[in-house]
Amino acid sequence: MILYSFRRCPWAMRARLALRYAGCPVEIREVAMKNKPAELLALSPKGTVPVLDTGEGVLEESLDIMRWALDQNDPEDWRLRADPTAAAKALALIARNDQTFKAQVNLYKYAERYLEHSREHYRQQAEPWLAELEGLLDGRPFLLAEHPSLADAALLPLVRQFAGVEPQWFAEAPYPRVRSWLQGWLESALFKAVMAR
Repeated sequence: MILYSFRRCPWAMRARLALRYAGCPVEIREVAMKNKPAELLALSPKGTVPVLDTGEGVLEESLDIMRWALDQNDPEDWRLRADPTAAAKALALIARNDQTFKAQVNLYKYAERYLEHSREHYRQQAEPWLAELEGLLDGRPFLLAEHPSLADAALLPLVRQFAGVEPQWFAEAPYPRVRSWLQGWLESALFKAVMAR
């Protein structure tokens, strides 16, 4: 199996997390986005990452890759099969993360390109999401269970990206549970392994 990836891409990051967690033997090919290899474009003409060639088919979306990996092996029940209500909540959280929060992160991170408003304004637009995650983490270490789930791994890269825009602000913001949750992931052996150069 071959995964076409870009180390800092949040979508590729979460695909690598799931594949590594599931123990899938995969060769990772780092892609220079300004010089995409012909074999990537042959598999996926849209030319974005991640793309997984399983040998039996091609997956072009990070969430599809995550689900495929968990179908192979899911030792800690990231899919929340034991709790269908939580599993449905996970998919709803991921959908909002991928649509609404992703757009907010882009505006916040690249505020100098979007001069209609200040960076502070774009940050404030995203804060209700952080407040919601803070609430989900009340009384438990992960978003939907006592253990990591698909939602935790899928949301992690964008929360990390958001936190990195203004690190000092994030360090002092009223979201201590989100900070602790993020730090736990960043310090985990799993995350360090998928971010190794």
